[in-house]
Amino acid sequence: MTLNFAILGAGRIGQVHARAVAGTPGARLVAIADPVAAAAEVVKAAYGCDIRSIDAILASKDVDAVVICTPTDTHADLIERFVKAGKAVFCEKPVDLSLARVAACLKVVKAEKGTLMVGFNRRFDPDFMAVKAAIDAGQIGAVEMVTITSRDPGAPPHDYITRSGGIFRDMTIHDFDMARWLLGEEVETVQAAASVLTDPKIGELGDYDSVNVILRTASGRQAIITNSRRAAYGYDQRIEVLGSSGMVAAQNHGEHRMTFADKSGFHDAPLLNFFMTRYIAAYANEIAAFVGAVQHGTATPTTGEDGLMALALAEAALKSVAEGRSVKLSEVM
Repeated sequence: MTLNFAILGAGRIGQVHARAVAGTPGARLVAIADPVAAAAEVVKAAYGCDIRSIDAILASKDVDAVVICTPTDTHADLIERFVKAGKAVFCEKPVDLSLARVAACLKVVKAEKGTLMVGFNRRFDPDFMAVKAAIDAGQIGAVEMVTITSRDPGAPPHDYITRSGGIFRDMTIHDFDMARWLLGEEVETVQAAASVLTDPKIGELGDYDSVNVILRTASGRQAIITNSRRAAYGYDQRIEVLGSSGMVAAQNHGEHRMTFADKSGFHDAPLLNFFMTRYIAAYANEIAAFVGAVQHGTATPTTGEDGLMALALAEAALKSVAEGRSVKLSEVM
């Protein structure tokens, strides 16, 4: 069975998913929708799909599934419309910036018995999957501490910051999901610190560019997350998990694996400098997992509930910064 896809939104992330869909066995990209005609034409030219309106896609009998890559404030409404139309839905995170709106949307999905997968691509990175597999196989014993480092080469445009929901909701949210996945237990308390160290304009917009978070489960397991909007040396993505009998870690990816040495020392390759290159395989694996779940009628590996919990952790982190204290997750749920 071939799953016919339409992508809603032909911007940067929409083009990433278009490539993933086109390269996935059992998937076919049939339509793209975007109000910017030039962006839609780029996807059409690359993959030979139709350009249609969102309303036309909703009514299209040749579309089985949609990938929602539109602005965040449209996600929940589109999810509800498309599950009611019987389409499987893959939606980029977050479902919404409001926990109440996310919860309401998930009620609709459940009532309609719809299929919804939320895009937490890092779970599908081959290195991070290997870390999780080592944990699940008991190779490091019981998980005790998780350390996640995620630093961007530079901040996004200022206009993006004004509509993204801020660093905890648009950047750290990936790490919140990874922490839940790797800890193997739900988080009970959140302690966060945040500063503006790289760009004063970010602070003027009401956001932060440098944050650290400590998550703690009821049993005492901890996850430490460190984020920055500026890493002069490239896109810094590392994970380490300490267990009772060992440790497993995933390191950064460079532009190549060659090491050069001369009298001044050893020199490694520069780091990859963008999420679209660092996570090519993750995006492909993510869409393949969605296709497999729809085709076999099984649960999607990342769910609307995962999206809800990651957003709740973001809200708890914001509350922690604002009030200067540790926040129980139950306070924001």
